[in-house]
Amino acid sequence: MSLLSLNGSQHLYYELIAGDFRRPYLVFLHEGLGCSAMWKEFPYQLCQLTSCPGLLYDRLGYGKSSPLREPRTITYVHDYALIELPILLFRVIPETPFILIGHSDGGSIGLIYGAQNPPQLHGIIAEAAHIFVEPATLRGIRRADQQFDAGGFQGLYKYHGDKTRQLFKAWSETWLSEPFLSWNIENLLPSIVYPMLVLQGTDDEYATNRQPEIICTKSAGPCTSCLIDHCGHTPHKDRPDQVLQLMAQFIRTTM
Repeated sequence: MSLLSLNGSQHLYYELIAGDFRRPYLVFLHEGLGCSAMWKEFPYQLCQLTSCPGLLYDRLGYGKSSPLREPRTITYVHDYALIELPILLFRVIPETPFILIGHSDGGSIGLIYGAQNPPQLHGIIAEAAHIFVEPATLRGIRRADQQFDAGGFQGLYKYHGDKTRQLFKAWSETWLSEPFLSWNIENLLPSIVYPMLVLQGTDDEYATNRQPEIICTKSAGPCTSCLIDHCGHTPHKDRPDQVLQLMAQFIRTTM
């Protein structure tokens, strides 16, 4: 079990996947209710397909990392992208080329980080990423919140333990709050010069096709958008074989 100490009293859990260290690391950024374990076998399969080494981790408040100490603020996505992620990369894989693979919140984190033009970044895969809040987003989160209060999402306790309720409510209450309605990272897209692959399910419960369209339209680097048919918010689970091939093909072109 690998733990990265933060400020002496908190820690981040991370895992490394073996691969050809002449190739870039694949750094996996989990969703807003996820953690490294919830990727299941997908990261290992993708690393095997591409021969790349990999890095998975649980953000603060998630999985095997330390719980949140303070109420979440509307800047939390930026905080994870601009404070926590750089610390992890610097201390675990310093001066090493990498490709970010982010799902949902993780995809947004990858876009925010990529807009800073970090020198070792080779590309970004954004799966079901959000760049602004849509009515569909709010409907999906309200529905999920009601399901949680009615006893749903029990499977999350396996991964987050006694942090589960705190984590879920931090997610739902932040996204449904009045200040967060204006959250928008479109202005960062023209600063992203790296190759990108943007994936989204056609039946995503939390977004419309406007998200991938605008990401590719406004970003400065080469960007490929792919809509996955008959697929919800988690393409790598709903259509694993198709998503593995799409991601592997993109990764090979960026190495």
